[in-house]
Amino acid sequence: MPRIKDQAICLRILDWSETSQIVELLTREHGKVRGLAKGSKRFAPSSIARFSGGIELMTGGQLLANHKANVDLLNITEWDLQQPFWHLRENLNTWQAGMYAVDLTSHLLADHDPHPQSYDALLDFLTATTDKQKLPTALLKFQWQMLSDAGYQPQLDHDVHTNQPLADQPTYQFDPQGGGLCNASNSDTWGVRKQTVSLLRAVSADDAFDDEGADRANKLLCSYARSILDKQLATMACVLG
Repeated sequence: MPRIKDQAICLRILDWSETSQIVELLTREHGKVRGLAKGSKRFAPSSIARFSGGIELMTGGQLLANHKANVDLLNITEWDLQQPFWHLRENLNTWQAGMYAVDLTSHLLADHDPHPQSYDALLDFLTATTDKQKLPTALLKFQWQMLSDAGYQPQLDHDVHTNQPLADQPTYQFDPQGGGLCNASNSDTWGVRKQTVSLLRAVSADDAFDDEGADRANKLLCSYARSILDKQLATMACVLG
């Protein structure tokens, strides 16, 4: 029975019984996993020692678990809370943005598929939200990194239909099915301001950028994620309005 020791962030949580929980975690080296934490809600000294700090949504820690072959759920034996991210619970906007971040992560990534860059992106985002003023730019970086690491990085430099260079224009067209910008407009494309395109190009290049226009860019990436998933997550409302 392979034993797993990894850093993890809690994406989802479900009460399994009065004393146990089923949790969905994004681990750094083992990808997205689900596990049963037996006794994690008990107040007995042995349970408190094994599940230090408790397992809560949008918290990070070190995971110890056993993985039995042909069994989907891990047997979580220990959890050491290391990143409680208390600030997420002190402001409604940061809480909603955090909920969207873990929800998007849960839906974009497949189980047991390691994505260390996605783990780092989520950890960086949850940490960056300590500064509420930087929330829009932090969310923009996170969405871009998550979409890119999942294989859906938007094409911003060439027409996704013709692979030809894009003409410089005040308003571009974005084709969510094609995964990027295009020159031709049709009923399936979205108009995107030049400022938004320039902002996304700066994010892609990891260049410094102003937060002006970040809300529009966040809405574009969120709408793109909605198209990829073919459904609107309830948590997307905090971005789309």
